[in-house]
Amino acid sequence: MALSLLSSEFVVERDEQKCIACQVCVRQCANDVHTYDPEDNQVSSDSAPCVGCHRCATLCPTQAITIRQDPLYFKENANWTPLAIRNVFKQAETGGVLLTGMGNDRPYPVYWDHILLNASQVTNPSIDPLREPMELRTYIGRKPDQLRIDSDEEPRLATELSPQLVLEVPILFSAMSYGSVSYNACLALARTAQQAGTFYNTGEGGLHPTLYQYGQSTIAQVASGRFGVHPEYLDAVAGIEIKIGQGAKPGIGGHLPGEKVNEEISHTRMIPTGTDALSPAPHHDIYSIEDLRQLIYALKEATCYEKPVGVKIAAVHNVAPIASGIVRAGADFVSIDGFRGGTGAAPTVIRDNVGIPIELALAAVDARLREEGIRHKASILAAGGIRNSADVIKAIALGADAVYIGTAALVALGCHLCQKCYTGKCNWGIATQDPYLAKRLNPNIGTRRLTNLLRAWSLELKEMLGGMGINAIESLRGNREQLRGIGLTDTELRILGIKPAGEAW
Repeated sequence: MALSLLSSEFVVERDEQKCIACQVCVRQCANDVHTYDPEDNQVSSDSAPCVGCHRCATLCPTQAITIRQDPLYFKENANWTPLAIRNVFKQAETGGVLLTGMGNDRPYPVYWDHILLNASQVTNPSIDPLREPMELRTYIGRKPDQLRIDSDEEPRLATELSPQLVLEVPILFSAMSYGSVSYNACLALARTAQQAGTFYNTGEGGLHPTLYQYGQSTIAQVASGRFGVHPEYLDAVAGIEIKIGQGAKPGIGGHLPGEKVNEEISHTRMIPTGTDALSPAPHHDIYSIEDLRQLIYALKEATCYEKPVGVKIAAVHNVAPIASGIVRAGADFVSIDGFRGGTGAAPTVIRDNVGIPIELALAAVDARLREEGIRHKASILAAGGIRNSADVIKAIALGADAVYIGTAALVALGCHLCQKCYTGKCNWGIATQDPYLAKRLNPNIGTRRLTNLLRAWSLELKEMLGGMGINAIESLRGNREQLRGIGLTDTELRILGIKPAGEAW
């Protein structure tokens, strides 16, 4: 065997005085880091395959295990970092594309952390959400140019409204397909969406038959591969989203390895068991805005114009004119996914170098649609790097109607961001189809944790709204006067459409 120049990413340290050889770590690790020797009644660890998921350290009953990064020293070089060197070693040995999971982890600016919120004081007093009503309900869909009221006998709304998705909290669960994540993860997301009065997105993997009961809390995705797309699928759900691109890998297609396509996924996606599910980069029937318009109206026609139809795009350099074209093509909502958006698998070079942050894309799209007088014709959903309730409220003030969360939801389920989703060996039972691993995620516990997360964020949203003297989330949408930038350049402030901290109204 040829000598490998790759060292371990992590070092697994075991305190022999604490270790009781219970073998919990042996059973819990899908990467075969730990082995048990019955003759010596001793457990040993091989650091090489460790991915840093912390499963063994978390469940060790005596806290005998510590995981830390490998301290192997490379001569200091500002250009050739240890990561760059390791990546060259890996490709020189394998000749393959470097893969990764989750979103962009490069140290680019996080603009949410450079935006500050306003607070009311004397002339516009704050509102106490514990004692006064606070409205988080949000409507996703096309709004009319004007409302007409008939008042012949009793006043009534005469304008026919487009279909709307009604959210009790302005947070939805991002597209994560059955296949990229386990059935138990999908079930937890669906149950939570139903209980919390919001929606989860199927991703491009279709809808498992047992999840049809949650259809009115589901957004169905229609992607380039058309996996799992059929009339019953479209009829069962509340809304439809055409996936053009995603933030983690703009401009390229998707790939679910054949080893993940078991019998259930085969049935759901309508492909043979054990075959790779390959999504082409483009839709082969969409090469223009006019082609996209045809698909939008084909889906509306297929569902009797009873469901909103949206389009998901990645945040790229010319995202504003693209979004404008999508709205003019008839989309009821536009989902924009920034370059920190998560994924099950993406080429590392694409994830780290293609696309732009959601903050800049969102601000540009909202401004463009307002300038063209068509902002009311579609809702905007922002995704890709939403970590907490402060990010949510800043996104809405920048122009979003609501936000998608994906990575945050998986972290709530137990994900430790080891970024090895593509291996299918998720020790937390989330990004895996291994029955032994998948059952580690209890959907009842997962539902409780996700529901708690949305409840906690909702309470914080109300507190921040009240602090600004606003009693309805709709009144904050696009209200950039409530935001100020700190540590940003004039160009960044201009694109975001906000003033620098310290500048008055």
